Amino acid sequence: MKRNKHGCDLKSCFLCRLCSKDWLPAIDVHRQSFHVNKGEILFTEGSEVTGIYFIYKGTFKVHKKWTDDKEMIVRLAKNGAILGHRGLGNDIYYPVSATALEPSEVCFIDLGFFQSTLKVNYQFLYELMMFFAGELKESEKKMRNLAHMPVKGRIAQALLSMSAKFGTTAEGFIDITLSRQDLASYTGTTYETVFRIMNELVLEGSIALSGKNISILNADKLHEHAGSS
Repeated sequence: MKRNKHGCDLKSCFLCRLCSKDWLPAIDVHRQSFHVNKGEILFTEGSEVTGIYFIYKGTFKVHKKWTDDKEMIVRLAKNGAILGHRGLGNDIYYPVSATALEPSEVCFIDLGFFQSTLKVNYQFLYELMMFFAGELKESEKKMRNLAHMPVKGRIAQALLSMSAKFGTTAEGFIDITLSRQDLASYTGTTYETVFRIMNELVLEGSIALSGKNISILNADKLHEHAGSS
């Protein structure tokens, strides 16, 4: 991770959009900007929380250890999103890791200043609370799906969710590139199973593949697999 001389625009991320305009000069003074290379870890599960990160440009996977040799991706985050907030609380250690999926730019706010920001920016505090509530619902839904939904349904649901969250490129591909191993970690299955089911979805005409890029051709069929038609 390398310091970046050029910071964010003070209006795009979760923090700057929701804080009082009078607070922006203070954010400008306290923020630190960094460039993160693809595959570089921003923070590691079990390390002490020193502050909170906000994505200016790029995408990250938030993941935690599943077994000794496997991980579970619990969240995918894009431009403007907050990272590291799961480490807030009395036990100030990150319960997850965050890794860049592409070259990215982030802003870092130290924990002391972040806590001061919460005390004087009530709109930001409220929106953060709503964000936590939404994340909790999504986590509970994902755990339910892991327990009860067939693997094909989980993969179909993941593709639909990624398309809704990240949008599509001009060529019609979902605007995030995940390796098959990352998709397996995101859906709680194995690389081999993802490879097989993705080929089945291609053969039935639900999706099209071009390298790591994925295009949804028949969303209704994916909804049917996910049980949400």
